[in-house]
Amino acid sequence: MTDIYHNIALKLELSESALLILYAIVDLGDGCTQKDISEMYYMSKQTINTSVKNLEKSGYIKFKQDKGNNKQIFLTLSGKKLAEKKITPVINVENNVFADMLPEERQELLKITKKYVDLLKEKADALL
Repeated sequence: MTDIYHNIALKLELSESALLILYAIVDLGDGCTQKDISEMYYMSKQTINTSVKNLEKSGYIKFKQDKGNNKQIFLTLSGKKLAEKKITPVINVENNVFADMLPEERQELLKITKKYVDLLKEKADALL
């Protein structure tokens, strides 16, 4: 799956981190923070910060200070156009792939994936 998203980013002429950050903003909505994105994708804050700065320099996002110490991220008009052209189709493909599966296949996939994650967590915790 990592290869698939890498190839998608290449075809869309985006870095992988830019793809994920734009995807996260679309998914989480305007006003999300770098921390929200970091928690969603388990990406380092440095990677997010660098990519967010590049997206800001390119004119795709802007920041607004919230009431606290956090900067909220908003898509600019050109960012919204970029997201509509490049990110929304990726989200639609993912949704369509899942919808194309039979209901019992979707259930089985989720069940097996949960089991895999639970077992992996158990084994990984045993390493520490």
